[in-house]
Amino acid sequence: MYDLPVVDQRLFPVEVRVQRLSHGADVELPSYATDGAAGADVRCAEAGSLKIEPGQRAAVATGLVFEIPHGWEIQVRPRSGLAWRQGLTVVNAPGTIDSDYRGEVKILMVNLGSEAVTVERGDRVAQLVLSPVHRAAFAEVEALSETERSGGGFGSTGRA
Repeated sequence: MYDLPVVDQRLFPVEVRVQRLSHGADVELPSYATDGAAGADVRCAEAGSLKIEPGQRAAVATGLVFEIPHGWEIQVRPRSGLAWRQGLTVVNAPGTIDSDYRGEVKILMVNLGSEAVTVERGDRVAQLVLSPVHRAAFAEVEALSETERSGGGFGSTGRA
């Protein structure tokens, strides 16, 4: 095992520019709940409250537009507490906000629970994780290398 140094990300932050839209003027910007948090909580900017029935999907406004540096993305992930306690999660988790997108970020949520969930203005609805983007160079070939697993798919590696 190697002992790798811990890098304090606060010393080398990547600037993400944020523009507030008029309907998000009083909503807190995304923020990290703890020093060790990977995701910054983003909040609901819907006017009043939004009721999401079981099985229903909703595009929850954040009132924010991001300018993400080229070579980076923001991943939108569910908040574990909402998912566990209320069944509220992100439909396309993790969602991706590309660096060239300049529209309002909306959180695509779904209620997988058995009861309606009400989201209030200012509630934390998802986490945003800034990640570097590595682009693939797809190369078509006649054959691929063999592996022990080969084409074995779902459940092919066993239960334990």
